[in-house]
Amino acid sequence: MTQETWGHVRGELLKSVGKNNFSAWIEPITFEEVADRTAHFVVPTNFIGTWVSQHFGDVILRHLISAGMPVERVEFAVGGQNAAPATGNANAAPRTVTAQPAPVPAAANPVVEFNLNPNFTFTNFVVGKPNELAHAAARRVAEGGAVSFNPLFLYGGVGLGKTHLMHAIAHELRNNKPELKVIYLSAEQFMYRFIRALRDQDTISFKELFRSIDVLMVDDVQFIAGKNSTQEEFFHTFNALVEMGKQIIISGDRAPVDMDELDSRIASRLQCGLVVDLHPTDYELRLGVLQQKFETQRERHPDLKIAPGVLEFIAHRVSSNVRVLEGALTRLFAFADLIGCEITMDMTQECLSDILRASDRKVTMDEIIKKTCEHYHLRQTDLMSPSRARNVARPRQMAMYLCKKLTTRSLPEIGRKFGGRDHTTILHGVRKIEELISLDSQIAEDAELLRRMLEA
Repeated sequence: MTQETWGHVRGELLKSVGKNNFSAWIEPITFEEVADRTAHFVVPTNFIGTWVSQHFGDVILRHLISAGMPVERVEFAVGGQNAAPATGNANAAPRTVTAQPAPVPAAANPVVEFNLNPNFTFTNFVVGKPNELAHAAARRVAEGGAVSFNPLFLYGGVGLGKTHLMHAIAHELRNNKPELKVIYLSAEQFMYRFIRALRDQDTISFKELFRSIDVLMVDDVQFIAGKNSTQEEFFHTFNALVEMGKQIIISGDRAPVDMDELDSRIASRLQCGLVVDLHPTDYELRLGVLQQKFETQRERHPDLKIAPGVLEFIAHRVSSNVRVLEGALTRLFAFADLIGCEITMDMTQECLSDILRASDRKVTMDEIIKKTCEHYHLRQTDLMSPSRARNVARPRQMAMYLCKKLTTRSLPEIGRKFGGRDHTTILHGVRKIEELISLDSQIAEDAELLRRMLEA
């Protein structure tokens, strides 16, 4: 092979592995010669030789063959006939590592599991209008093939199904694509692994693990917001995997643009993929969840009976999130099992009295705006107006803050309620009141008084 051919192969490798990987790993290696159907390369260190062999050896070999070279394997050595050894010892023997294409057994690349819940599968996920897009996107990624969006970012409040979908994707990939190396972990676990690697002075192993996978799944990414060194490493891991065409799935409790302390580079990268909101549950979805959970329980306990209308009653009254909904039904099952009777409407109301009381009072944005205007002696039209006068702007921000804290409405929904304002304006108002509560006793007193009046 001539240097001209190697130059052509380098160009193809740049397209295959991406700019970051090319500059880090391919650029430092030097072509030496072809002998005995083996392409010999010189590397500056043993570590680079091992890494390139393990992660890019097959890719290099494939491109060499495509370029018409009669080679069957590639070898990487420190030093070489035409290159000085990388060590200070001129007589040091070069260490050679060899890469040969070979079928990868399914067991070689398992899903790295971190307490995957066996019940969190697609079969057990109830689909409704609030989550149908998130479910469809998760299903597509779980097929393990190429998708038009990367990363997939799932976000929503507590108990809406983000973690369920993440676990379902991991289960599906493990069952249908066992050859893929998949890592699922929380952002907190990612951070602790990184901190341990720093403490043990073994960041190389950390980088090797997270840059050698096919699918990276990170749950609750908001946990690393504000943690600068972890965010920096996460950003570089993210970039390296995207450059190699690997799939990334992330979940969070808010949209990337709403995570105040999240690195702007990470937020921008996340926005480049598919960002899907899991909306609060509606009645049909809640009823579907209850019916499925009841049928599953009845398979285990055939004698379990429930009176007509009970599931519908619970679905109507308990609307906070799926987690609370399932907890309510589990409590009923346990109560019925202990006393050995049918689940009736009376039993339901007695057994779930605390949950029902908490769900009875639902504060609306209209009530918040009305009470805020009464407290500050303003008209509602003032609150909706473009006026930036302090005596109007501060009460408006207070109302925005209360809407965010006391309702399940999203920032865009609150923005529409306040005269079509952008969600960033709402976010600014919420943060301003949060800041003033800790600095201004009058603002703190107003916020607490309004909250009590609204929740009374």
